[in-house]
Amino acid sequence: MARSRRTSDNPVGRRRRASVSLCAGVVAAALAVAVPGGTAMAAAPDRPASATPAAVRASAAPAFRLVEIPLKDGTVLKADVFTPAAGTPGADRNGRYPLVVQPASWGQNDLEYVAQGRKLAADGYVAVTYTVRGFWGSGGQIDVAGPKDVGDISAVIDWSLAHTPADPDRVGMVGLSLGGGLTLMGAAFDPRVKAVASLSGWADLTDALYSGQTRHLQAAGLLAAVQTPTGRRSPEFARTLSDLYADRDMPRVIQWAHTRSPATYVDRINAHGTAVFLANAWGDSIFNPGQMTSFYRRLTVPKRLELRPGDHATQELTSLLGLPNATWTSARQWLDHYLKGSGSSGGARQGVELEVRSGGEHENYQNWRAVGSRTERLRLGRPDSHGVGTLGAAGEAGWSRRVAGGIDSGADGGIAELSGTLDQVIGLPPMVVVPLLPRSSAAIWQSAPYAQGLRLRGAARLHTTVTASTPKGSAFAYLYDVNALGVGKLISHAPQSWSGRQPGHAFPLDVTLFPTAYDLPAGHRLALVLDTADPLYGGSTPRGSSVAFGSPADGPAELALPVR
Repeated sequence: MARSRRTSDNPVGRRRRASVSLCAGVVAAALAVAVPGGTAMAAAPDRPASATPAAVRASAAPAFRLVEIPLKDGTVLKADVFTPAAGTPGADRNGRYPLVVQPASWGQNDLEYVAQGRKLAADGYVAVTYTVRGFWGSGGQIDVAGPKDVGDISAVIDWSLAHTPADPDRVGMVGLSLGGGLTLMGAAFDPRVKAVASLSGWADLTDALYSGQTRHLQAAGLLAAVQTPTGRRSPEFARTLSDLYADRDMPRVIQWAHTRSPATYVDRINAHGTAVFLANAWGDSIFNPGQMTSFYRRLTVPKRLELRPGDHATQELTSLLGLPNATWTSARQWLDHYLKGSGSSGGARQGVELEVRSGGEHENYQNWRAVGSRTERLRLGRPDSHGVGTLGAAGEAGWSRRVAGGIDSGADGGIAELSGTLDQVIGLPPMVVVPLLPRSSAAIWQSAPYAQGLRLRGAARLHTTVTASTPKGSAFAYLYDVNALGVGKLISHAPQSWSGRQPGHAFPLDVTLFPTAYDLPAGHRLALVLDTADPLYGGSTPRGSSVAFGSPADGPAELALPVR
């Protein structure tokens, strides 16, 4: 390992509608930076190419134009095209340049990547960005990476090869959020795609919206809020959202998400040999990093994974303005290497790069398995008279700790899009004062201080039992970094739900927390907190029920920590 240091109607939806204005402002600013007269065009992003001012077309170098891409079903996609100026290096003997297709992100339009499109064309790429069907001026209805969206990817490639000087043997894709998921679907369904860069995308949509068999309601509410002003829901998508909110017909919701998950088609990607670059944030509240690390491990193609502090799409935000951005730089180096055979060899190397919370140290590993070098197993001890057990005890059997069900203890996973951003910008994840957590609704275990600190790398795993008074419920596990004053910073968390259990009978509960890279400072403790409600999620523990956590009959209750 080499290391170096570098310094709607849904209530959640109402709180998040402001993000639409922010994203639109970023897009407009990016256009103004990238294209002369861009501010005027941003006000009317869906005009045809013929409406582009002549002065813009004449002075743009590289050439820029707004276009309409007709599809076989009659739908028309709005798009923009950057073409290298004559004489730009990178063309083959027939004057054709590598092609980069960029699907716009959720709720955004084709002008989102104008700053980066201009840079791509200046460096010898044909860059084609399109507004995904169902959004803004593109026709059709929202398909969320379904069969229509997948077909659109190939149609955009076909159009680009026919109407631009693009090389059919050098086709790549890059996208953010929805665009990131679509790039991976393109890699699975179109063998012409040789390299992709998925930024804050998803690999397993089921796990992103329903990990631990628990509905991620704030994430769904945020997506719905961003979509509402700019998109048109299909009946299928509208029904899926409604069923998710209502906890209704979940097998159908799961199947809907499964067919829209690149992980479902990982064998196709491997067969195509597409070079895959993945970048996500530790605190991504929409597409958790666990589903991406699992997908990365299953890939057998050239692959790279980068994980940094932040929330959904916050790491890449400055790239939309054309400003220096580490994630975009790595993505560009990946495309340069696999589409042009050039660029920095460091950025194109395979493996895993982690930015450690909260010191900012960067670590490189050959693969995900190498991230954690050993496992430290901390047994959960019998809670004392104050309701607190020892984390790292001898592993006494036969104990249980009962809490009131359906009550939020104050320990929670934070606020979608906000908490991860605060962790990225000022190193402030969700916090609690551990001694003040109510023992009536929270089960707590705390370790002794770590004199030398502890370097956590990967996904912690909890094994315990649950005895509940109702057949259905949810538990939430939180791991905290606790200082001498008892103030705990959230390291990681995860939900886990159950159903069909016999009331009053114990059953095993296994929770895999979301992966992270975190350095516990010397002198700090670890605290494990379990409760049964979290505002981030749609928990199913009835209020007024009771839930008891205990030691399994087959061995001790324990927390397994991957460490270095």
